[in-house]
Amino acid sequence: MKITILSTAYPLRGGIAHFNGLLYKELSKDNQVNVITFKRQYPSIFFPGKSQFESGETVENIPSEVIVDSVNPLNWLKVGEKLRKEAPDLIIFKYWMPFFAPCFGTISRIAKRNGKTKVLTICDNVIPHERKPGDRAFTNYFFNVVDFFVLLSKKVQQDLLSIKPKAENKILPHPVYSNFGEVVSKPQAREHLKLKNNEKLILFFGFIRDYKGLDVLFETMAQLKGKLDVKLIVAGEFYSNEEKYKELINKLQIKDSLYLFTDFIPTNEVKYYFCAADAVILPYKDATQSGIVQIAMNFKKPVIATNVGGLEEVVLDTKTGFIVEKQRPEKIAEAIMKFYSSSEDLEKEFQRNIEGEVDKYSWRKFAEGITDFMK
Repeated sequence: MKITILSTAYPLRGGIAHFNGLLYKELSKDNQVNVITFKRQYPSIFFPGKSQFESGETVENIPSEVIVDSVNPLNWLKVGEKLRKEAPDLIIFKYWMPFFAPCFGTISRIAKRNGKTKVLTICDNVIPHERKPGDRAFTNYFFNVVDFFVLLSKKVQQDLLSIKPKAENKILPHPVYSNFGEVVSKPQAREHLKLKNNEKLILFFGFIRDYKGLDVLFETMAQLKGKLDVKLIVAGEFYSNEEKYKELINKLQIKDSLYLFTDFIPTNEVKYYFCAADAVILPYKDATQSGIVQIAMNFKKPVIATNVGGLEEVVLDTKTGFIVEKQRPEKIAEAIMKFYSSSEDLEKEFQRNIEGEVDKYSWRKFAEGITDFMK
């Protein structure tokens, strides 16, 4: 099959770019695959981070055509016409927010004029975490031209069917991220990050947005003071108001309970944060699913997550981690204390259970799921 992936990809950074790179490598084993990505993904004034481009020594450099401008309709016409002429059997879009829907929808409409090309979108979200006026209209504009929907969780499927009841859809769980290098020992990882080897360490990883509940986790750390000597690693760039979080740290007097690494974490550094931690914490207030769980699974790390979206479809309560009620810092605290105070070594037990789950989330199964869906 002749396939074009059009989405964020190298040299752009972030989890979606990593996802598309791994998907390209798997699909390329049995198909002719081309990747098209953005020369301008976001206007600078709308981008909350410091850079839109990847850095690091072990980045997966996949071939891509850097030609799409997300905010230039004349560019959309040009890219659409290019794809109409090239006539791939399938265009795959990775969709996560309505901002891109006018671009994707216009390109798709023009490309499909050849009477051959079909459009498939892999949806991280259907309804965005941070909603804005026009989201529904933009989403419908794109979705009305999509032939096939791949959803990463049951929650996303429910959201899709609420606005497009007859959509051709299939749930394929988010595969494990396997592109961050080999596992290193916990002492080696902590030495690399200049952390003490004898500490209890939990990890919050990823871009910091309000819906991810870092403020709730800070309240949890305040509740744990005097009860459990544990420290929280915060590793990820602020995409929300940094000052608000700094003020909360001072108010709760938890500075000594935190290690803050709040620059973007390059690909070749990711393994050290996960390998240094005893467990990974996702205190999300809202979610559909999270690639962070799949990174944790790759490094065999237990996860403590809230009961939102599809997280409890992947984190198996009391087997590979704990599921707790959202926006309840005392419940997260209880789970952390249970993790460390159990008479059994829960970290090792959960790791064994994770090893039995990993094969369910392979890239081979995900790619086969897409091609089977097309038959």
